Amino acid sequence: MKKQKTGVVLLNMGGPEKLPDVRPFLYNLFSDREIIRLGPFFMQKPLAWLIARKRAPKSMLTYEKIGGGSPLTRISREQGEALEKSLQSAGDFTVVNAMRYWNPDSNSALQVLADRGIKDIIALPLYPHYCCATSGSSFNALKLAAEKSSHSFNIQTIESYPEQKSYIASLSAKIQEALTGFTPETPQIVYSAHSLPVSFIENGDPYVDQIKQTISSVEKITGIPGRLCFQSRSGPVEWLSPSTPDMLTQLGREQCKNILMVPISFVSDHVETLYEIDMLYRGQAKEMGMRLESTAGLNCDPLFIEGLKELVLEKSL
Repeated sequence: MKKQKTGVVLLNMGGPEKLPDVRPFLYNLFSDREIIRLGPFFMQKPLAWLIARKRAPKSMLTYEKIGGGSPLTRISREQGEALEKSLQSAGDFTVVNAMRYWNPDSNSALQVLADRGIKDIIALPLYPHYCCATSGSSFNALKLAAEKSSHSFNIQTIESYPEQKSYIASLSAKIQEALTGFTPETPQIVYSAHSLPVSFIENGDPYVDQIKQTISSVEKITGIPGRLCFQSRSGPVEWLSPSTPDMLTQLGREQCKNILMVPISFVSDHVETLYEIDMLYRGQAKEMGMRLESTAGLNCDPLFIEGLKELVLEKSL
């Protein structure tokens, strides 16, 4: 059993928990130059403020449709609690959350660990696939917070886990469970990932390759091939293709009748799954005479939590 105290920081984006949070959350998001560069450095925050002010009313309407806020922070906290409980028999682990664009942030996460006398930290992103704009930005924020802290930390990072055995098992089980709702038909499986600017991939980001690794591992279990597309694009730059709406249009042309959509790059329910997939894309499919259902979120699924535990224990050896 590992005797020294170890902190595990679960990294995620976070989300507005209630409607008044939407505008400050958007400001935090657009202030991050690792996601989008808004003019010269000194203009980033003023432009982020203007964009947040302009987009907030429309975003608030979207969050109203899913209950008045994002459940992402709550689910991430529950995942952390479940992970800490699962680690109890393996050593002295404390699990905290650090949200990139909301609270609790990296500073507060590190303060909790420092108050408990913890110096050894494992940073574990709730992004199975590495991207400079998600995992990378979160790692940088955590390391910057550590540098500014009056405490000394030893931080190890788990960069990604696209083929982690229990994660793949959890994802595959969700697909197989959802497939039973289509019996006797076999639906077209569509894997929908969060989109990225094409420039990120051209600059060497492994995000798409890692998503394809996950899909390949899942298909070895399910035996059913799927098609990959990308959702949640915004702005004038070139984004990954095909987009999810374009994929649905193409399937409609092919006379497809049943679709099972798998939110492949998301491990928690949030606005991209609850609104975009379950409302927007389902409605688009219905207009074209297709039935679209989605797999349940991994959230606190025991198999997924077991996968996180295995990642932590492997790193802590």
